[in-house]
Amino acid sequence: MSDLVRIRRALVSVSDKSGLVEFAQALAAQGVQIVSTGGTAAALAKAGVPTTPIEEITGFPEMMDGRVKTLHPRVHGALLGVRSNPEHVAAMATHGIVPIDLVCVNLYPFEQTVAKPGVEEHDAIENIDIGGPSMLRSAAKNFESVTVVTSPAQYGAVTADLRTHGGCTTLALRRAFAAAVFARTAAYDGAIAAWMQQAGMAGGAADTAAATATPEGTAFPQDLTLRLRLAEELRYGENPHQRGAVYADPASREPSVVGARLLHGKPLSYNNILDAAAALELVQDLAGQRPGGAACAVIKHTNPCGAATAPTVLGAFERAWAGDPLAAFGGIVAFSSTVDAATAEAMAAGERFLEVVVAPGYEPRALELLQARWKNARLLATGPVETPSVPAMTFRSVPGGMLVQERDRHAIRGEAFTHAAGPAPDAAMLADAAALFTVAKHLKSNAVCIGGGGMLFGAGAGQMDRVASCRNAVEKARTKLAALEPGVRPVAASDAFFPFADGPTLLADAGVRCIVHPGGSKRDADTFALCNERGITCLLTGSRHFRH
Repeated sequence: MSDLVRIRRALVSVSDKSGLVEFAQALAAQGVQIVSTGGTAAALAKAGVPTTPIEEITGFPEMMDGRVKTLHPRVHGALLGVRSNPEHVAAMATHGIVPIDLVCVNLYPFEQTVAKPGVEEHDAIENIDIGGPSMLRSAAKNFESVTVVTSPAQYGAVTADLRTHGGCTTLALRRAFAAAVFARTAAYDGAIAAWMQQAGMAGGAADTAAATATPEGTAFPQDLTLRLRLAEELRYGENPHQRGAVYADPASREPSVVGARLLHGKPLSYNNILDAAAALELVQDLAGQRPGGAACAVIKHTNPCGAATAPTVLGAFERAWAGDPLAAFGGIVAFSSTVDAATAEAMAAGERFLEVVVAPGYEPRALELLQARWKNARLLATGPVETPSVPAMTFRSVPGGMLVQERDRHAIRGEAFTHAAGPAPDAAMLADAAALFTVAKHLKSNAVCIGGGGMLFGAGAGQMDRVASCRNAVEKARTKLAALEPGVRPVAASDAFFPFADGPTLLADAGVRCIVHPGGSKRDADTFALCNERGITCLLTGSRHFRH
């Protein structure tokens, strides 16, 4: 078969009408008959481009609110018929099917629709295109005879081919555009599948089970579809000998490092993104603990080395940095509130060095100060950082598969803790217990942290045994414990229960006045006895927060 195929008849039906009129005029100038539908036909008629309504081809009117208009043998037969096959040609003649040589279709804007905040399910469903993908796939399968166009970005290449080859297109163009079709329909179907899965998994337990139950009755789909778009190739991955990239979730509407605006500094590295994401999650949780104030976190290797809440942004930063200034050097700082000029001055003072700053935004003067202080420090603006109310899933690859779980958004409220031993806590102690247990949730297990007065003193994270975590937390907190602010009673938090009383003994010896942990050990009574003996308040959360 000849490499060149003359375009005599085109079917044009598009949602995105940018460049439509000019493209249709170029086709008409080549003597192409244009068949069109609904809004596309109206737009072309208004511009004076002659079109043939689709119903004249099918013999049926558009019906069911436009859901049925192109699903017809005179459309798909005209696309799928093999022009070099005598039986196909005879069947087309018998049934009055005239070949269609070019299809120009871009799909209903499903992705843009579901990305809108508060989109109704009905609106999302009505933007699921059926006829469009069907025509694209039919045309792409028969690319030897049919040219298929999926995007306004392709119009120029098509018109150039037509002008160069006397109204014909080349096989190379048709093949390339057919490949683009299957990439586009795969992404489109993936977006729909991901939305349906996430919409089901985001509901309450009963709704989730009803919406996405598999034959085994679980709340997870049998086939999981993830749709991610390449956002940026990174200089390297975790180490220089590893390649790396970051992909964005087009459906995400929550504040994130991936979606943040880079206002200053070098592009983010793989490790920057991991650390900044950890910092953002922590300040989201801390801000929820004490509404109306400000939260700040300093992160090193995804672990908090400083964290604090305070009435002002400056106060939160100074207390967070004071937690572990040695570890904070070269770290990542995140805020729950806009960075003001006073905070920026404090950040830029002395020998402090930061890799990344994450905040909802920056006052103009604050941005100027930080830009002047560090040439390469990355300054990210996320917009408001309130924690989304809709549960989300986390995905973690392992060789041979993927682990999937709900994100850990279990509410941590001091008033819900159980008083198990020692003196009864007051409101201030409960607030510190909740804040420190929140920090422990964001440390790598085994995790133990010590703090008080709304700030972190020191943490032990990622140890193979909980005693080592206690020992590390005590060592990091030693200076703060030796010079407590008036009225501050040190609190220690553990992400899981203490299997023995040896860890709590180290904490008690260091001067801790409250120990908060999930409870559930067979030897909890030993820890309770220690706390009663030493006059230490013991609180049980009832929830574990491992972070591997």
